[in-house]
Amino acid sequence: MLIHYKCPNCGADMAFDSDSGHLSCPSCGHEENIETFPEQNIERKFDEGEAKEYHCENCGAVILTEAETTATHCSFCGAPVVLADRLTGDLAPAKVIPFTVSKDEAIAAFKKWTRGGRLTPRGFMSGDRIKKMTGMYVPFWLYDIEGEAHIQAIGTQVRTYQSGDTIYTETNFYDVFREIDLSYLKVPADASEKMDDLLMDKLEPYDYSELKDFRMPYLAGYLAEKYDFDDEQLFSRVESKIVPYIDAYISTTISGYSSVSYTNKQINAQKKKVYYTLFPVWMVYYDFDNKEHTFAMNGQTGKVVGKPPISNGKVALWFTGIAASSFVAMKAIAFAVGGVLW
Repeated sequence: MLIHYKCPNCGADMAFDSDSGHLSCPSCGHEENIETFPEQNIERKFDEGEAKEYHCENCGAVILTEAETTATHCSFCGAPVVLADRLTGDLAPAKVIPFTVSKDEAIAAFKKWTRGGRLTPRGFMSGDRIKKMTGMYVPFWLYDIEGEAHIQAIGTQVRTYQSGDTIYTETNFYDVFREIDLSYLKVPADASEKMDDLLMDKLEPYDYSELKDFRMPYLAGYLAEKYDFDDEQLFSRVESKIVPYIDAYISTTISGYSSVSYTNKQINAQKKKVYYTLFPVWMVYYDFDNKEHTFAMNGQTGKVVGKPPISNGKVALWFTGIAASSFVAMKAIAFAVGGVLW
């Protein structure tokens, strides 16, 4: 299904505006509330419930867009792509976090971020080599998790005391039992095959108080990718996130012992509820030193993640500075104690 939101004032296509949270007309400036947008101004084109799909011939990414596009650029690698076959299936998310960082704000935030790298090349730090910046909604699954832990351990308390000329060490042993129930709400896992999981994890946190029930107008003016993995396929990755937190919480409940030895530790995490959600991400493609570098920005908070290039010259100067500082410090200490350092 392809949808256009026509301006009630002039008839132009409207797009979601991150500053106002409304649909905005780029032609006449008219704004409309998403919740009350007039139905008669929504233009739909149905084709047996299918949505447009295109495949990037360069990296293989699968992208969905509500606009009737015939050619564009891949949001992942920046390569030109064309529309291909249609796909069927339930593509409607349950929730969405709308963009709150506009493109101009994203560009300014990225340029500021490039200036913060102490070891990045001087040319990179200007932030003026942005090749392309694309706003897109990345698919995530949010999991409500019920966790439980059953613990058996042996704790020891060691006391040392002296009687006369003899030093005694007394060790007491205790059986420790814990049964713990914990709940975790909306644990995220990105569902895109092409998105780097570590990169997406670093974009967190998102403010879940801004979660909205999904409505198509939020996508107007942006790209949206469908999920590649369903919630069952990603649950093991969510478990790997949750179990260390449960394990850490268990440790906080067992205190006052000199040592703790676990004889049995069972940690289980059960999926209670799942939400298919779209998160806002600005993908930034940056040209430097004849290479394209890809970065991601949280479209809600402006947080930038990615690996900038490193200047070998700055690294060498940094280590030289550390070595020189260490030498001066050691010489000062030697002088203070009356020694000589050559």
